[in-house]
Amino acid sequence: MSPGEHGQASGARHPVINTTASRWRRASFWLAVAGLIALAIADLDIARSSPGSELLRMGQGFLAPDFFSTDNLWRALANTLAFAWQGTALAALFGFLMAMAWHHRWVRGFAASIRAVHELFWGLLLLQVAGLSTVTGVLAIAIPYAGIFAKVFGEFLEEADPSPANALPVSRQRLSVFFYARLPLVWQAFKAYGGYRLECAIRASAILGFIGLPTLGFHLETAFREGSYDQGAALLYLFFAIIFTLRWWLRPALIPVYLLAAIAWAPPLFTGRLDTLVRFVTVDLVPVPLRQGGGLTELWQWFAMLWQQQLWPGLWQTLVLGLGALLLTGLLSLLLFPLISPLFGNRASRTAGHGLLVVMRTTPEFFLAFFFLILLGPSMLPGILA
Repeated sequence: MSPGEHGQASGARHPVINTTASRWRRASFWLAVAGLIALAIADLDIARSSPGSELLRMGQGFLAPDFFSTDNLWRALANTLAFAWQGTALAALFGFLMAMAWHHRWVRGFAASIRAVHELFWGLLLLQVAGLSTVTGVLAIAIPYAGIFAKVFGEFLEEADPSPANALPVSRQRLSVFFYARLPLVWQAFKAYGGYRLECAIRASAILGFIGLPTLGFHLETAFREGSYDQGAALLYLFFAIIFTLRWWLRPALIPVYLLAAIAWAPPLFTGRLDTLVRFVTVDLVPVPLRQGGGLTELWQWFAMLWQQQLWPGLWQTLVLGLGALLLTGLLSLLLFPLISPLFGNRASRTAGHGLLVVMRTTPEFFLAFFFLILLGPSMLPGILA
C-alpha cells in the first residue's frame, strides 16, 4: 500500500467528528475571565467587626433548635405546601400548552419574558393588586415557572426521536401525532422534571414569606432578624425534612389528592378590590411625567434621571455580582462533583455527599443572602456567596 493509500485508509478509519466542545471551552474561558474581573472590582469588604461571635451564636442555635416557640407553625407549613402545589400545577399546565407551540418565535419570547422575572418580584408586584392572599402566592410561583416549564418541555420535545412521528401518514392530525408519537417518548422526563420543579416551588413558596405571605419564610426571617437562632434553626430543619422526604411521599397516584387538599386548604380566591386593580394598571404603572400631564421631553428627562441614579448602577452591580457568583459556582461544582460521582469514594460517602448537596440547593438563596448579611455586613459578598 502506498503512503497516499495508507493515509486515505487512515482517514477512512478515523473520520473527523465535529463537536461543540471547543465552543464550550472558549465560552467557559471568557466567562472565567469575566468572573475574575468581577471579583477584582466587587465590594467584598466584611463590615462586621466581630463576625466570629455572631457565628458562634448561630452555631449554638443550630445545635439546640427550638421546635415549640413558633406560633402557627403547622399553618405556615401547610400554606407553604399549598402555594407550591397550586403554583406548580398551574405552571405545568400552561408550560405544557406553550411547549406544544414551541416552534413559534413569539411563544419562546413570551416564555423568556415571564421567566426572566424572579418569583419574589412577581410576588411584590401582585401584592399591590391582590394583597396578602393565596392568589398572590400561587401566581408569583406559577407565572415564572410556566415560562421555565415551557422552555424545558419544548426542548425535551425538540430533542426526542422524530422517527415515530415521521412514520405516520401525513394525513394524520397534528394533535394525534403529538399525543401518540411524540409525547410518550418524553413523558418520563416530564414527570422527573415536574418533581424537581415542585421541590423548587416549595423553596420559592418559603421565600415568599419574606414579603409578608404566611409561609415558613415569614417566621424564618423574623427569627433570624431578632437573633432567635434556635427558633430559626428549627424552621430550617423542618424545611430540610420536607425536601429530603420528597422522594418517599411524592407518589404519582397521590398527586390529585395533594392538589385537592392544597386547594381546599388555601382556595385561590381574589380578595382584592377591582378598583385597586384598575388603579394599578391605569395609574401606578404609568410613568410620573405622563401621569402629571407632561410630554415626551419630561418623560425623557425623568428616564435619564432614573437611568443615572438607579437603573445603570443597579444593572452594573447586578452584572458584577452575577459574574462573580457564576465563577464561584463553577469552581464549587468542580470541587463537589466527586462527592456524588461513582468514580470516587464509596456508597456511604456518596450518600453523605448527596445529602450535603441537597442542603445546599434546598436552602433558599434569599435566606442565604440574609444569613450572610447578618454575619458579614452589607457588601456584595453576601450576595455572591448566596
